[in-house]
Amino acid sequence: MLDLFAEPSSELLYADRYPMRPHPSGVGHIIDVPDGELYYAPDFFNAKVSDRALQVLLANDRYPVLDTDWQNADLSSIQWQTIQWRQDVIQMYGKQIPLPRLSAWHGDSDRPYTYSRIQLQPQPWNPALDWLRDQLQAVSGVRFNSVLLNWYRSGDDHISWHTDAEPELGKNPTIASVNFGETRRFVLRRSDDHQQKIDIPLKHGSLLLMSGALQHHWQHSVPKQAKVKNSRLNLTFRVIRSDS
Repeated sequence: MLDLFAEPSSELLYADRYPMRPHPSGVGHIIDVPDGELYYAPDFFNAKVSDRALQVLLANDRYPVLDTDWQNADLSSIQWQTIQWRQDVIQMYGKQIPLPRLSAWHGDSDRPYTYSRIQLQPQPWNPALDWLRDQLQAVSGVRFNSVLLNWYRSGDDHISWHTDAEPELGKNPTIASVNFGETRRFVLRRSDDHQQKIDIPLKHGSLLLMSGALQHHWQHSVPKQAKVKNSRLNLTFRVIRSDS
C-alpha cells in the first residue's frame, strides 16, 4: 500500500509507482494513476478560511462547533443555521439501519441524486457553498452544479468501499473532494486488484480532485479510526447531468 502519512518529500510520494507532477496552478500535484487521475492539494484552503468554513457549515443554536462531543450530542432539536444536516437510513436484512454519518445535498433545483436507494432532493445553494465552488472552478475548469456534504462526527463514523459511478454523474465524472476539520484517511483500491491501494490523509483545508475513468476502476472508502475524536466535514462537488 502506498501511504502518504509517512510524508516524505512531495517529489518522492509516488516515485516508485505513479508519476506525479506539479499542477499548472502551482498548488498541489497531479498524480497519474492507471485509468484515472488525481489532483492532491493538502493546503488548498488556508487555515483562516478552513476554520471559518467549519464554523459556518456546523453553525447551530445549541452547541459550540469545536467543544462538543458530536457523536453523543442530541441532534434532534437543533436548529441548523447553514446546512440542514440529516442522518439517512438504509434497508438491510429487513431493518432500517442509520448511516454512520450525517449528510446534506445542495445544488441546482432540478438535479436530484440517488445512492444506496436513497433519493436526495437538493437544497438551494448558499453563499458559503457557492464561494467554495467558485474556488474549485478556478483550479478544475468545471462548474459544479451539486455538492454532497458528509459529516463524520468522530472516528466511529465512516463510509465503506464504493464508487461514485451513478448514471447521473456521466461516463467519466470529475469530483472535487474538499475537507474541513479532523484529518481522516481516504483509501483508494483497484476494483480488480484490492492489493493495489493508495492511502491519503485528507486534512483540514485539503482538496482531492478525482477525474478520468477513476470511478470505473478504483473504489474508495473512509475507514473507522478509533483514535479520532473530532469532526471532519467532506464536501464532494459534482456535475449532475440534466439528460440522465
